[in-house]
Amino acid sequence: MQTSKAGGIKWLVTGLLFAILWPSASTATKAGLAVAQPLVIAIVRFALAACIVLFIAHVIQRKRLPAGKEWKQIAIYGLLNISIYLGCYVVAMQTVTAGIGSLAVATNPVFISFLSVIFLKQKMGWRIILALLICTIGVGCAAWPLFSNASVTAGGLLLLLFSMLCYSGAAIYFSSRKWDNLSLLVINGWQTLLGGLFLLPVALLFYKPEQNHFTKTFWLSVSWLAVPVSIVAVQLWLWLLSINPVRAGLWLFLCPLFGFLIAAWWLKDVISMYTITGMVLVITGLLISRKKNKSEVVFD
Repeated sequence: MQTSKAGGIKWLVTGLLFAILWPSASTATKAGLAVAQPLVIAIVRFALAACIVLFIAHVIQRKRLPAGKEWKQIAIYGLLNISIYLGCYVVAMQTVTAGIGSLAVATNPVFISFLSVIFLKQKMGWRIILALLICTIGVGCAAWPLFSNASVTAGGLLLLLFSMLCYSGAAIYFSSRKWDNLSLLVINGWQTLLGGLFLLPVALLFYKPEQNHFTKTFWLSVSWLAVPVSIVAVQLWLWLLSINPVRAGLWLFLCPLFGFLIAAWWLKDVISMYTITGMVLVITGLLISRKKNKSEVVFD
């Protein structure tokens, strides 16, 4: 019982911290786009994050290198999770607001849940279905005022949704592979490096020097995206996925709500009763999801 309780607290703290850090990427990205091309921001972010993570993993902690089929698995995961997902995401953010960028994250639990049923043969109990419904209503409530004044293009929105589908596919792929006790830090570092390398030719093809200004704003944006987001948040996400991908996906429902709070602090956006009501509903849904059915996989 003590172990189960401790595991539940660890899950709660990890999920909340992830839900706070991950949506901050939308605001940081919008800040960086004011002074640089999207793929330039992405490449520098990935290079910085990968160097830091791999130094910690292999030099400080002396973790082993990937071996054999693990390289192929990491390359595929990096392609889905870094090259395609984040490459499309940062390009889409040129024509999508930070609020809508955060809101799009909420589509992932639906994708993850149904992809888990198809590829992982998992069963969704009624608590997960009810939690998904309540969380969806909560996110819709919080986002309702944004639809009247959000500046979004159809192409940008479609590209954003496509990137979210790739993100969910990457989560399912990661959860379905056997990693033979390979460190999550090592997986994160190499998937970030390989994903960035896959994206590099595209970034060089569309590079325009006059559109890139390596100012303080650029480096602050990239540093935030690299360390709190690509390193800390991704490590938390990988741990959540390693426990249970469906339940991990539910934490993504909180991301838009924290995204609104970050935008309010940074961009002075107004927090309305819609936002507060939505947050209450999302938290309710998450609490329901933590209840255990005998037929469901638990996360303790």
